[in-house]
Amino acid sequence: MNNAERSAVLAKISSINAVEGFDPTLLAVDYADMNTGETRKRLPVMAQMAWFRLKYPEGRFTLNVSAGKDCFIATARVYAHYTNPPEQYLSEATASRGPHPFKPSISAREWAQTAALGIALRNAGFGLQFHAAGESYDEPVVAVNELGQQQPEASATVPDEIKSAQPDPVAEQPEDDPIEKALKIPCPIKKYNGKTLGDIIAADPGAIVWVANKFTGDPAIAAAAKLLCEHSVTSAAQ
Repeated sequence: MNNAERSAVLAKISSINAVEGFDPTLLAVDYADMNTGETRKRLPVMAQMAWFRLKYPEGRFTLNVSAGKDCFIATARVYAHYTNPPEQYLSEATASRGPHPFKPSISAREWAQTAALGIALRNAGFGLQFHAAGESYDEPVVAVNELGQQQPEASATVPDEIKSAQPDPVAEQPEDDPIEKALKIPCPIKKYNGKTLGDIIAADPGAIVWVANKFTGDPAIAAAAKLLCEHSVTSAAQ
């Protein structure tokens, strides 16, 4: 396949679920492939959800979660209309997640729901033109032990630079909730001058997505907005 043919194929894929006036590539973010180090494009779950709502304003999601041996197993379904019967869905996906040893504030239940919803939306065509669509690929994660098999130690799979950054388990840990801290951070958007991210998260969630993915003035503010996006995705989906 030559470059012209490849471009034509990619353009055709990009037309799937096209919505006039909406370009999902503007909401895509860069991530580093952990195997090759190559920078790729990823579409966050919040962006997938927004795209879906534009395409199917009366659509709906369903999420069911069950507890496994050492993880939560979530199944997500995507429906074109809220009146569709249970078996008439556009796509379905299942994902399992266990507690993250280096992110104790992350709910494994919510993480599983977010992952399942992102995969289901991707399977329905919301993000097929990107290398990845769904949850964050920021760092390696040890797979949950769903079958009761012996797992490798986390130290054997996590790079030294990540391990060295982790706090001493016997040291006193800060009690501040990272979500609460993120909610109190000032919003950098001019029209929301004087308001915090927490003030606008319900009134204008699109603004939070923009700060998370496009704001470059302060990495700490962008990181806080991204945390709020990831934290709020499952409650928004239900």
